Amino acid sequence: MALQCGIVGLPNVGKSTLFNCLSNAKAQAANFPFCTIEPNIGVITVPDERLEKLEGLVKPERVVPTTIEIVDIAGLVKGASKGEGLGNQFLGNIRETDAIIHVLRCFEDGNIVHVDGSIDPIRDKEVIDTELQFKDLETVDKRIVKVKKQAEIGQKEAKAEFEVLSILKSTLEQGKSARVADLNESQIELAQAFQLLTLKPVLYVCNVDENSVVTGNDFTKKVIEAVKNENAEVILISAAAEADIAGLDTYEERQEFLQDMGLEEAGVNKLIRSAYKLLQLQTYFTAGVKEVRAWTIEKGMTAPQAAGVIHTDFEKGFIRAETIAYNDFVTLGSEAAVKEAGKMKVEGKEYVVQDGDVMHFRFNV
Repeated sequence: MALQCGIVGLPNVGKSTLFNCLSNAKAQAANFPFCTIEPNIGVITVPDERLEKLEGLVKPERVVPTTIEIVDIAGLVKGASKGEGLGNQFLGNIRETDAIIHVLRCFEDGNIVHVDGSIDPIRDKEVIDTELQFKDLETVDKRIVKVKKQAEIGQKEAKAEFEVLSILKSTLEQGKSARVADLNESQIELAQAFQLLTLKPVLYVCNVDENSVVTGNDFTKKVIEAVKNENAEVILISAAAEADIAGLDTYEERQEFLQDMGLEEAGVNKLIRSAYKLLQLQTYFTAGVKEVRAWTIEKGMTAPQAAGVIHTDFEKGFIRAETIAYNDFVTLGSEAAVKEAGKMKVEGKEYVVQDGDVMHFRFNV
């Protein structure tokens, strides 16, 4: 799946440190690879305990986790929507992503200069939001010019589009992002075609000092309050501490560091899983002695579509899918035991794959 999350924020808020922590994630857990497609794109493994449990039961020759792509987008500045600071290029990079990870600086450090001279994550958020909203307003205005005449003469499709554009325009002019516009499901689907920057789902990452990772601080409380109506998740991460963890040599040292911080796992693990969820992705598994593997699909995919992720021939020649719920597989301990208990189900073309399904496809090319 070529879906991507883009990391955005002002300069010096910790984006690159966070991206580098993700690039070093292989040092934080077994089988946690990272590679670079381009200088600013990382393919990062999604940590999943279920894969480890299946490995323990099946004992395959190899294990293949699933991945997502994270894009490190250079820091936006005020005026980006007008081309300031290579703004058009940065905004273009955001447009190509499917979701946004918005990093906000929520820590004091006299050694790291803030572009505006003081620490204020709400102001920083508004700077980014405003630039994205200005760009979206420009996009909406251009589209309105194209469809207005057709809508006025009663063209049904143009009329529906004009109505959506008018709602979006009003929302953006109020300094609000398109994602909070009062649209119904069909209107949201129509709006997706405009590729608006502020319609993309967003995850807010508060970059905090090490002592604030568990309980947060005054900055993070303000962020949580500011985004409460956006239906967006807020997570706390100390990029500096994550960099320290990534630099440790052994698993034991990393776990000890995390325990001292009051954490059960590295923050980047949580970030990756949240990004995966943000992209509306889920996982199914194939499990055999040769290989236990996690496969990424979009939520709502049918069995043939899921089979097509493995190979297009699987989708074209799909006959049926033999499925086992993950919990049944783990509880009973093997495929044979699942069959004996009558828990394996045979599903057809209409079956919607559930997160965690262990699947085997029958097909005819």
